[in-house]
Order: sequence, then structure tokens, then C-alpha cells
Amino acid sequence: MTSTTEAVIQDRDLQLLERVAEVAQELRNEIEKQIVGQHDVVEGLLTALLANGHALLVGVPGLAKTLLISTLAEALDLDFSRIQFTPDLMPTDITGTEVIEEDRPTGRRVFRFVKGPIFANVVLADEINRTPPKTQAALLQAMQEREVTAAGQTYTLDAPFFVLATQNPIEQEGTYPLPEAQLDRFMLELPIGYPTKNEEEEIAMRTTGEETPEISPVLAATELIELQHLVRRVPASPSLVSFAVHLARSTRPEIDDTAGVAEKYVSWGAGPRASQFLVLGAKARAALRGDPIPSYDDVRAVAPAVLAHRIVLNFEAEADGRVTRDVIAELLQDTMEWT
Repeated sequence: MTSTTEAVIQDRDLQLLERVAEVAQELRNEIEKQIVGQHDVVEGLLTALLANGHALLVGVPGLAKTLLISTLAEALDLDFSRIQFTPDLMPTDITGTEVIEEDRPTGRRVFRFVKGPIFANVVLADEINRTPPKTQAALLQAMQEREVTAAGQTYTLDAPFFVLATQNPIEQEGTYPLPEAQLDRFMLELPIGYPTKNEEEEIAMRTTGEETPEISPVLAATELIELQHLVRRVPASPSLVSFAVHLARSTRPEIDDTAGVAEKYVSWGAGPRASQFLVLGAKARAALRGDPIPSYDDVRAVAPAVLAHRIVLNFEAEADGRVTRDVIAELLQDTMEWT
């Protein structure tokens, strides 16, 4: 009976994997109604979505970071809220606050907690580095534990829950760089670059007319949660896990597994959460294709987005003009013998 049950479960999971691939394509189609290009960023968002992880989008103004996130939220039948981070934003503006109300039957005054915008399924933290650390920290518990504590009481956030944040990398005046502890809460850091000439012409054509595309919801909360559980059930071979752990450890200076480029240019490497997200990201990418088995190439594909915000370079790297993704590219090149 056990073997029969296992076979049924496996067959159902294979059917669900086909559904993942269908949903992913439907989401891409809906997003393309509004967004031109940025295919790698869209794949990164879908990966984070299936892996139940948060994502940080980094790019200069005008590249549709906010529009991309709001379009994805429209394509999901989920509660969505946008928080515009500003220097005067307070933690209670995010989590919520207590208000005094009069209880009409008794005439007594009572406290009632009014939930803030963090109580949504998809939260857009727009320009997250423009608010002070005290307010940034209000996201920490929500992002990690999916809970909010206010006035001595803990409230559980409804699943699924994603924080999708944007950040402008070129303006430093009046900004507050995210501390490493909070950056580590983000599964992926996704850079958004300029569109190609053809893409920019298409953008100009679409956005200067009267037509407004209508985004249709593709996925509801219950089905998304089911697909997220499926991703967790996708098997990762011991060798793939070993590869992911090796890649994360190779970024850490002064240990046996340190890569030469990391020893030279890295002052602080990625922690164990990077190993977890490399494996989980590989599983999600495989599921997006409807594939039941993640590969080394899946790990390599998610590695730049997983590691970029978890590696701190030293002064020698700055002097040599090396950036974090240069170091990661060299690390990945050194792992090509893993097949």
C-alpha cells in the first residue's frame, strides 16, 4: 500500500509541475502586456514567488521597477499594498498603530489595533533605502517570521507574503544603506538595466497612446501556496546540495574552501542562508520549466542574484575596479568542472 501511495503522490506532483510551467507562462504573458523586455528580472521574480522569498530590485529611476512589481501583483489574485519609503516614515506607518475608540454600549474607551500596509500578501517597499534604519527594521520580523508584534501582541501575516523592494543605486544623498542583516532577508537581488534600442522604441510607442492594457489575475493564494509546497518537495541530489554549499563557502575568506578570487577581493562572504537559497532557487527554476530535477546550471543561474548582496568586497577590489558580480562570475567560472 505504501508503494502505491507514493506512486500516486509522485504522479500528482508531476501534474502540478506541469501546472507550474503553465502558470509561469501565463504570468509572463500578463506582465508582457505592461512591461517590455526585462526577461531576466521577470524570471527572478517568478523564482522568488515560487520559493516564497523576498526580492530587492536595484536600478536607476525610470526603468519601471515599481510598475513591474505592481503588474505582477495585478496578475496574482492577492492583496497588494505599496509603501513609499521617505525620511519621515515611522515604524507604525508600516506595522500599524493602536487607536482609542469609545465602546458605545458601555461608554468606555478601548484600544483597537489598526493594521498597517504590511498586512498584505504582496508588499511593495518603494525606495527602501530612503527611510532611516529604525523604520527599515520594522520589516525585519515580518520578512523573517511572517509576524508583526505591536503593543505587546503578535499578529500572524496571511500567507503567501512577499516583500518586493526597490532601490536606486546612484543617489546616495539622503539615503540610508540597508544593513547586512536586512539585506540577508532578501532571497534575491535583481539588477534592472536599460532597455535595448528596439525595446525603448516599443516602450515609447506603447506609453504615448490612449490604450491601457488590462491585466487579468492568473493565480490565487490557495493555488500559489500549493505550488510553493511543491517546490519544497522537488528533490535535490546530495551532489547538488554539496555544490551549492561549496559555492557559498568559496566566498568566505580564510577558510579551506575559499576561492582565490575571494581571498583576494572579499572581506566578508555569504552566510549559510545563501546555501539554502541556492538550493531553493534551483528547485524553483526547475519547477518553472516543469522539470522535476534541478541541475547545477540552475544553481549557477540563481547564484549572482543570491550572492550579490551577501558579499562585501575589500579595498583591493575597489582599487582594481572589481564589483561584486565580477567576483561571482569568476567564482562560477571556477566551478565549471562540476557537471
